[in-house]
Amino acid sequence: MSALFDKHWDQLEPWLRLFHLPGLGLKRFHYLLEHVGSPEKVLSLSLKGLLESVPKSLAVNIASSSKSVGMQDSLAATRKWLSEPNHHIICRDSSGYPSSLAAIADPPPLLFSQGNPEHLLSPQIAVVGTRSPTPQGKHHAFQLAEALAGCGLTVTSGLALGIDGEAHKGALSGKGTTVAVVATGLDRVYPERHRPLAETISNHGVLVSEFPLGTLPRPGHFPRRNRIISGLSHGVLVVEADVKSGSLITARLANEQGREVFAVPGPINNPCTRGCHSLIREGATLVESVEDILQELTGPLGCWQSVPSHAQDELPETGSESEKQVLNAMGFETCHTDDVVLRTGLPSHRVASLLLDLELDGKIVSVPGGFMRITNRSALDR
Repeated sequence: MSALFDKHWDQLEPWLRLFHLPGLGLKRFHYLLEHVGSPEKVLSLSLKGLLESVPKSLAVNIASSSKSVGMQDSLAATRKWLSEPNHHIICRDSSGYPSSLAAIADPPPLLFSQGNPEHLLSPQIAVVGTRSPTPQGKHHAFQLAEALAGCGLTVTSGLALGIDGEAHKGALSGKGTTVAVVATGLDRVYPERHRPLAETISNHGVLVSEFPLGTLPRPGHFPRRNRIISGLSHGVLVVEADVKSGSLITARLANEQGREVFAVPGPINNPCTRGCHSLIREGATLVESVEDILQELTGPLGCWQSVPSHAQDELPETGSESEKQVLNAMGFETCHTDDVVLRTGLPSHRVASLLLDLELDGKIVSVPGGFMRITNRSALDR
């Protein structure tokens, strides 16, 4: 693995020196590689030589900062981090750099990874959405990610609260792999609440970032992270997102990058589904089951395993007609006990007894506001 993903430190150091230059930025990094050459060549030039190729302010910055004390400290910290097991830095010219990401307009020059970087080369689909999902949204994200992982796809997301976290958990539950693209340095975890999840992903998947160690979460970092999520993936699935959600940025970037866009519909009075409905109106594939996704990906990815039977949204077998009547009355949204009484016409004490039996049998789950019908193991209590 090391030969594929890592350079020797002597080869890596010029990339890091150029990468850590203050104020350089992504566009100027690519400009230097295009107009001057490799990082080694850029750093070997004198100020006079730099002035022949780049603007004066950039040339002075390179000449004065590349060997500064601050630069030495950053390199020392990075080298120490890189010595830890399963820590890797993948350069843009490495054979282990994901080809799908290399094809986007602004690929990261470096990828910091923690975990197994081979997952970055696997066929991926992104699952993203709101940080404040409904119980149904959490359930759908977990279940769809679990099924996708069970079909051999790597599930990619952003480690955020809400839909992102459920997608990662669902993929891991499906005995598959997951990629978490983060908006900080890999020596930090954001949000802190997801530290245990990040540790699990580093052991069974991979964490990846374009940001150097020590980078704190800042608003502008998240859209940059989103282009990597979509760039790594063959398609982006949005599960619950309002019209101003950052998930719609990911979907837009996916569309610009030539990726498939998928969206899960929902109730018309739920603000968390309006972004998904907007995407569907604009041409995104409406997703009711994982088969809707696999059918669209058959062309670019070939044939995939059939969907595991536990991933299908079939009505669970029940022990009585009354239980079927209650489940049909509940539908697939959160339902209060009083609503079930009104819809079935059954006595309230009978409905309460049936709901308890169904919950004990794992066919429904108690959620804020009432109960929700489920079809397999759920992420609702996570």
